[in-house]
Amino acid sequence: MEEGYTSLPTSHLLGSVPAVIAEEKPSAGASQSLPANLQVFPPGNGGYIPPESPLGGEEQAANNWKGFCSLSSYTPYFNVDTDVVVDRIISSVYPMDEFSRKIDGSPDLYGPVWISATLVFMLAALGNYGTYLIQKRSEPNGDWEFDVSYVDWAACVVFGYAVAVPAAFYFLLQYFGLNANLVRLWCMWGYSLFVFIPASLFLVVPSEIFRWIIIILAGSASSWFVYLNLKVSTEGSDTRPLVVSALVLQFALALFIKIFFFS
Repeated sequence: MEEGYTSLPTSHLLGSVPAVIAEEKPSAGASQSLPANLQVFPPGNGGYIPPESPLGGEEQAANNWKGFCSLSSYTPYFNVDTDVVVDRIISSVYPMDEFSRKIDGSPDLYGPVWISATLVFMLAALGNYGTYLIQKRSEPNGDWEFDVSYVDWAACVVFGYAVAVPAAFYFLLQYFGLNANLVRLWCMWGYSLFVFIPASLFLVVPSEIFRWIIIILAGSASSWFVYLNLKVSTEGSDTRPLVVSALVLQFALALFIKIFFFS
């Protein structure tokens, strides 16, 4: 009897139901996380930009306020070879060397930061040494004290100028309808300050006529460098007064360096 009951088909048994196979549904988290690992879409950009691309960080810094305030957005701009920085420094001293073309695809911030920090040290140290030579020449037996405030003034003037002036011109160019690049302006203005580093070595000479000649030459070279590169960036637009104002402002910086640090 037991064998007869066990041989009956299960579908004829009372209460038996066919098995239901549950279909697996893809989780919402997996489908949403997949595209996020493939590409990055910065605001204001219509195409794909790899996360490692400097341009991607540049778009985030320029168009996204969260990226603008994040230090990680500027990390790719400090990843630059020494020979590239040296080549750009040489181009900044020789303005006709198409500096603008060299930074079109890959502007850096390492060079401008290094140049600004070096210039702060040179102005503070050599400015004090220059006043020492002047005083010893006029009053050989007089007392001289190191002016620590030169360090504060040099840091505020150099870094304030290198950051605020390009940012101001960036917003002005945006106002005139030009597609300006903030990092590119920071890069260009930072390299324009290099000429004042070797000039400060000659400004310690205790001769006012010689000092004025040096600062006029350095200021003219730096101003012309800014003028040429800003002119290339605004080519085809009616912003000539703005470009000329940048030239005048750069030369005014040179005069301030002479009057305040090497008077």
